[in-house]
Amino acid sequence: MDDVTKPVVDWLLERNPTVEEIPEDLDLIENRLIDSLGFMEFVLLLEDLIGRELQLDQIDVDQFRTLRSLTHHFLKG
Repeated sequence: MDDVTKPVVDWLLERNPTVEEIPEDLDLIENRLIDSLGFMEFVLLLEDLIGRELQLDQIDVDQFRTLRSLTHHFLKG
């Protein structure tokens, strides 16, 4: 895990105490690490990390499915 994904992984682990590790290709939605109730809170976390508001009408839910996808679409420098 690198510094860019650490806050995301910490957030996910805090909300999923039975999970010990999150591989970067694990489907976070299918495996219910992000549920519908927590999705908006997760979006707010990402916005804080990247320092800008996400336009939800311009993004695809698949961009949120894995740590790799999150890094590629939102967290890369």
